[in-house]
Amino acid sequence: MQSHARGHLVYAAGGVLAVHTESGTSIVPANRVAWTPAGFTHYHRAHGDTDMRIVFLAPSLARLLPGHPAVFLASGLAREVLLALTGPRDRDAAAPEYSRSARSRLHRVLVEELREAHEQPLHLPEPRDDRLQAIARMLYEKPADNSTLAELGKAIGASTRTLSRLFRDELGMTFYEWRTQLRVYHALVLLADGHDTTQTAYACGWANPSGFIAAFTEIIGTTPGRYRTGRRSTARASQRLDPSRPGGGRLEPDGSDPTG
Repeated sequence: MQSHARGHLVYAAGGVLAVHTESGTSIVPANRVAWTPAGFTHYHRAHGDTDMRIVFLAPSLARLLPGHPAVFLASGLAREVLLALTGPRDRDAAAPEYSRSARSRLHRVLVEELREAHEQPLHLPEPRDDRLQAIARMLYEKPADNSTLAELGKAIGASTRTLSRLFRDELGMTFYEWRTQLRVYHALVLLADGHDTTQTAYACGWANPSGFIAAFTEIIGTTPGRYRTGRRSTARASQRLDPSRPGGGRLEPDGSDPTG
């Protein structure tokens, strides 16, 4: 766990990242950007062969982004700027590829692109109530569990009405919506590990692949099959821009600033 004096963007050029903060978990599949404001205690976790890029923002630019953790879809321009700002030569402080003024201009372009993008529904809020936390633990351990809210409530000693109210008031969504987002998060992890659509659907609790494909597409914006294909293409493209990174450009997912 760590926090920074500056807000930072984490980009998944390939693979799947999760950014955990006290407010919940931001799921960052390939070609998404996670924003963590200054002062938020957090840690990163990488799933699969992940290429993680980190860009810190000056306070004057950070204030233009939300005051809460968020995930954005990276436009083509935002993606190229992120890759340029985290290229191999820019890790060399003695001979950076871009001057300070050029990097400042690129940062402004990046922030403007993100301001035009819509926030992605990929932030899974963390429950605070003990009863919701108990349900969350059970479903994190067994995402395929199809127990109803009434059945889960019986196991922890809470009524369906109480739990439904807590989900709405504390997490801002229904139990069904929260569990679907949780399952999509697990699905992204399995897809990153090489599982196919059918295996992933059943492992995450869907009765059939078509139901999984529909839910995944609604949240991620593309089908699981196209997502897997696009993830591989994006990873290859990022490695071409940064060939110095072995093994497809893996970085240690410890959240440290790769530029020092």
